[in-house]
Amino acid sequence: MKRVAVIGAGAAGCFCAGQLRRMAPELAVTLFEAGAKPMAKLAITGGGRCNLTNSFQGIRSLGEAYPRGERVLQRALKAFSQEDTIRWFEAEGIPLVLQPDHCWFPRSQNALDIVRCLERGMRGAELRLRTPVRRIEMADQVGHDGAVGIGHDEASYPAPTGYLVNGEPFDYVVVTTGGAAKGLPFLEGLGLEMIPPVPSLFTFTVPDPSLRSLMGLVTEASIGLAGTSFKADGPLLITDWGLSGPATLKLSAHAARYLAECQYKGTVVINWLNAKENAVRERLLEMAAGNPQKLLSSVHPVQQRLWEHLLQRAGLRKDMRWAELGSKGLNRLTATLTADSYPLSGKSKFRDEFVTAGGVALSNINLSTLESKQHPGLYFAGEVLDIDAITGGFNLQAAWSTGYVCAQNIVKSL
Repeated sequence: MKRVAVIGAGAAGCFCAGQLRRMAPELAVTLFEAGAKPMAKLAITGGGRCNLTNSFQGIRSLGEAYPRGERVLQRALKAFSQEDTIRWFEAEGIPLVLQPDHCWFPRSQNALDIVRCLERGMRGAELRLRTPVRRIEMADQVGHDGAVGIGHDEASYPAPTGYLVNGEPFDYVVVTTGGAAKGLPFLEGLGLEMIPPVPSLFTFTVPDPSLRSLMGLVTEASIGLAGTSFKADGPLLITDWGLSGPATLKLSAHAARYLAECQYKGTVVINWLNAKENAVRERLLEMAAGNPQKLLSSVHPVQQRLWEHLLQRAGLRKDMRWAELGSKGLNRLTATLTADSYPLSGKSKFRDEFVTAGGVALSNINLSTLESKQHPGLYFAGEVLDIDAITGGFNLQAAWSTGYVCAQNIVKSL
């Protein structure tokens, strides 16, 4: 009987184990999990509601959703797409609903329904909790350096194949340990190239009291980092520590490595209307022409609270009339609406979710099968790879797709 070790009982690992059991029931599948529960992170994702995939509507290229790993996902999604994810979970008795923001959730709005569904799919697999993996070794090299078989005649042992996981033999190994924030010491002996992990998907700390006074306000805007080409748009949420919301999280994902190198210091530039400067100038001229005797504060292109804040930023009085604005005032107001700058002093974790950029370099693997080029029978799935996505269900879709690809190719190799 062939044996498969799946290391990490998160979304990718549990889905992969379930697919292995379904595709090849004769396989002996063992999951190793360092924690006390499987899928602990999955149970709290999406605020406990579990945004398990996205419709991908409006995504023009995968690079928009996956700052790292686009080429892998192009292949993996052909094997197991977002439509396959929806069909699979609904066939397993989990009705899903699509939200206006293109995110798919279980109709129950309960992530535990997804956890229980995956647990049912793993029936027949052995789950070992509180069992961290300390080392993975190539079985055909163990014994020759004295690591195994000390005190025995080496010639009395047949040349083993496959891998030893904590000293236990397996024919295949699938590594699905998730974000490698603390590194992957159990892989150190395999000579794999690793990309140092850095946080992704985080909010911005902005030490500007006037901006923070608008906490709770949500508006459509674009946000960027001064001196770079990094930009993102969407709903922007002002918080009591700075900036959050989909636009901020999207920007944090795309600029994750750059921001880490800058120690999360810099300048955030906000275009409050997400429009070009000329278009904003024309809009303000129309507002002035149509409301010459009205106060600046009474006619506004954004929410009242935000508008009063921006008037102050532009150095304009709230009781000034539109006819009094003048060319200098118009220029200042246009600049404030399209390039409002604030200092960035740090990052904050996004709820209880944590995503990393980095991990096992994609140069190590066959992009179509997710098998190690150097070590046949060793596979990788999910965020342990240098793959990560913006918020909105894309990270979980990567887990389902890559977990499926690993299972599929292990079964093909039998």
